[in-house]
Amino acid sequence: MPRPIRPRLLAALLLAPLSTASAQLTLGAPFQDHMVLQRDRALNVFGHAPAGADVTVSVAGRRAIATADADGRFLAVLPPLAAGGPYRLAAKAGDAEVALDDVLVGEVWIASGQSNMEWQLQRFPDCADDIAASSDPQLRLLLVAKRTATEPLDTLDGQWRAAAPDSVPGFSAVAYFFARELRHHLGVPVGIVASSWGGTRCEAWTRRDAMAGVPSLQPILDAWDALDASYPERRARFDEALAAWEAAKAAAAARGEQAPRRPGEPVSPLDPQHPSALYNGMIAPLVPMTVRGFVWYQGESNAGRGWQYRHLFPAMIEDWRAAFGQGDLAFLPVQLANFHWNGGDGTFWADLREGQLRAMQTLPCVGLATAVDIGNPKDIHPDRKDEVGRRLALWARALCYGHAVVPSGPVYSHCAIEGDHVRLSFDHVGGGLRADGDALQGFTIAGPDGNFVPADARIQGDDVVVSAAGIARPCAVRYGWADDPVLSLRNAEGLPALPFRTDALPLPTRGTLRP
Repeated sequence: MPRPIRPRLLAALLLAPLSTASAQLTLGAPFQDHMVLQRDRALNVFGHAPAGADVTVSVAGRRAIATADADGRFLAVLPPLAAGGPYRLAAKAGDAEVALDDVLVGEVWIASGQSNMEWQLQRFPDCADDIAASSDPQLRLLLVAKRTATEPLDTLDGQWRAAAPDSVPGFSAVAYFFARELRHHLGVPVGIVASSWGGTRCEAWTRRDAMAGVPSLQPILDAWDALDASYPERRARFDEALAAWEAAKAAAAARGEQAPRRPGEPVSPLDPQHPSALYNGMIAPLVPMTVRGFVWYQGESNAGRGWQYRHLFPAMIEDWRAAFGQGDLAFLPVQLANFHWNGGDGTFWADLREGQLRAMQTLPCVGLATAVDIGNPKDIHPDRKDEVGRRLALWARALCYGHAVVPSGPVYSHCAIEGDHVRLSFDHVGGGLRADGDALQGFTIAGPDGNFVPADARIQGDDVVVSAAGIARPCAVRYGWADDPVLSLRNAEGLPALPFRTDALPLPTRGTLRP
């Protein structure tokens, strides 16, 4: 269960340097008309006011007073509210007043990641019915515009809108389907904030302080520190090259010839891959908004550094939780779909998936909605975003709302070596283990030499027993251990078993630590 809000931590966060300050009364970036406030939790309402001013915030009969600090920042904490609305939220400081209309109280989630999270609903050929049926005034969407920054910002571009055929097409498909599922099963207002950027890496969404001091993450910071230090020189060279190109372009035009290729911009501290750049620009403006949790679809751009991801990803999760200051907020990532990465069938994505799995196994209140069975080997952007949203909602219902649902397919728990075979036990068996087809496939087994060969596998009750001819002393088993794996094991609820390995052999990505 989430720990209670820590006011001292939230106050310290608000005292941290931000990009702007205001002598006028303003509310924080996510506080707008048509927004959704989180139900049943103390509500953080923050913004700017004249230094030393007392700010009174009220909504639905609740009231709180806060004093703006020397930099003009204030944080008022309202008592919890039950789901309902619409309400009017007002903030007053002296003669100044800011009021929001059509404010609902319900469930609030933040959805983030790279392109599979950003992928718009309208980009799929079978989305017409979903768009046509999307009108729901109790489902509210906030799409955060792309923005990088070298320091945390407190402003964003984007407005809350009710779900409708004119608002959902350009919204994240995964985030929309997730929120729609919650609306269906909870029957309360739902607000979903989408803040994502295609092709980006986990470190760009993580604050530097969370990475500093972690040995496996230091190479990321070192590489970018070197680039940052050389930026002025590289920028000067680019400016010279650009001036030369402009002259060459004009000369080519005078001769009726095609212009030469424009020189490329130098990588800068505002690059969307830069550590902290996306956190600063697209997450910091939301802090410390009261929310239920986060859904996350990212990892493709960190493939090739899967071993490092097992340290980076948990650091990011803990960093976001610390920033929002609301305890162990639910964090629900999507495990990477099957895909022929770089056209091959290696194990780089398997390494990354293990890092995602370890986050669930080592941190509290973390789920893992796998997409390993619903991808497209030839397309890094598979179509089944509706099923991804449904699986994420299963985890939310189980972790946050106490629903009696099975949120996952079988997850490897432990094994026992019994002579020439290995007995595998699982969590999330649900109504029982099932095989796709006549026989289980996708299992490999190794003896003392560490050479993995295809295995014979059969279901025995809630276990799977694995063996192979010629392996008299088995030592390790792997399942689905490939970028585009063969899969065959599910539970009775139809959810696929997550890929796993029982060994701790070094991963091929262990030595790859620099982006």
